[in-house]
Amino acid sequence: MPKARPLSKTEILNAMAKTKSVKAAARYLNCSYQHLKPWMKHYKDEATGLSLFELHKNQCGKGIPKFVTQSNLNKKEPAILDIVEGRVDASHWSPEKLKYRMVEAGLIEECCVNCGFQERRVTDYKMPLILHFKDGNTKHYSLGNVQLLCYNCYFLYYGQVFTEREIEKLEGHGAVTMKIEEEKFHLDDYQVKMLRELGLQDKDDSDDPYSLVSYK
Repeated sequence: MPKARPLSKTEILNAMAKTKSVKAAARYLNCSYQHLKPWMKHYKDEATGLSLFELHKNQCGKGIPKFVTQSNLNKKEPAILDIVEGRVDASHWSPEKLKYRMVEAGLIEECCVNCGFQERRVTDYKMPLILHFKDGNTKHYSLGNVQLLCYNCYFLYYGQVFTEREIEKLEGHGAVTMKIEEEKFHLDDYQVKMLRELGLQDKDDSDDPYSLVSYK
């Protein structure tokens, strides 16, 4: 049993719901990775029988933006609340980065505020959500002004998600010009189980050591 500051299963599960890796969960709980790891190994997930650590470790970085690297994490940045409350100019950071920090800090929930959509793409764990500013000011990040909307709700209530040219290419089965860094990774047991439940993975694939899935 790990010692020092105790961490309950409930607060760890809450941190897991707000983050995408063990390191991010440690930052969310304001503790060290070394302190969190034994507690996560101590608690088990009843559905899968895996420890919470095995369930949440994300060595492939699925769903974590490329700007969230260890070198960037070591840089001193203002607290997200200083940006949200207007004490620091938001224009120095990209909307994608600020959106991620707001979600990670639990300031906004990672789901569509209108319809509640929060499904993830199985290949890279990304969620189709757009950061929308109610007053049209993209530097105004107050919690009453920003919201996350799925592509469908954004299109229905606010505007275009894709340009006319992009729609024309999609409907014509052409390739929309996008830069995607191709990466490959091995599926772990939990990912294979989830894909099988979704009908996206054949049972025999788990025996193939060369069965890979691509981010692309």
